Amino acid sequence: MSNVVGIDLGSRTTKIVQILDGNAAFTEIFDTGRDPLPRVGEILNRLSPERMVATGYGRHLIRENFGAAHVTEIRACARGAYHYFPGCRTVLDVGGQDCKLALLDEKGRVLDFELNDRCAAGTGKFLEVMAQTFEMPLPEFIRIALQANEPVPISSMCTVFAESEVISLITSGRPKEQIALGLHVAITNRLMSMMGRFPVEDGIIFVGGGARNDCLQHLLEKGVGCRVDRPENPQLVIALGAALIAEDE
Repeated sequence: MSNVVGIDLGSRTTKIVQILDGNAAFTEIFDTGRDPLPRVGEILNRLSPERMVATGYGRHLIRENFGAAHVTEIRACARGAYHYFPGCRTVLDVGGQDCKLALLDEKGRVLDFELNDRCAAGTGKFLEVMAQTFEMPLPEFIRIALQANEPVPISSMCTVFAESEVISLITSGRPKEQIALGLHVAITNRLMSMMGRFPVEDGIIFVGGGARNDCLQHLLEKGVGCRVDRPENPQLVIALGAALIAEDE
């Protein structure tokens, strides 16, 4: 009987996956907030894992407080994506405050990767700020973007300047759905630029909280000219990968 746990303590959300006897028996996602350790500790006390592996921004916190092993997000992301899609060769992870691209070989090992964590451009945080500027929930912001026939070009990807630009566009009477689509196009172009640095092949997997965005997935497929797959809950892929690594080792 095996009982392992993967913990992805991210900047925005914390994800926990338990694998019990080879099956995912427990999953949880919650806002990281200022101090996620009490909630993490409560969950671990209930699950009583034999082994746990932590990843994400807070992996060292988990190691120091709970004695977990730790791995990089790239490795955990590759392991989780390969579990869902053994044919995948490219994994794109759009998180709350960073985005990552990993190239895999036929056995799911990381050949190369690219990481953008220097600003919010191209991340979930960028879209959250833009939705707040529209004074609407993020799902509604995504929905109206999908309704637009054409995008309004957005000149700045800096979150601060883009927010000012969006306010100016709204007050000038430009349709909100076209502005929303323009913002999604701007992010997609940023992601495509990162993907263009590598020989991206078929078998592209889209994960992370950003992969829940139907508009981003549609625009990525249009940009790369092939299907972009995503698992049922893309936000849990990295935590699952950490749990699978705990099980492997």
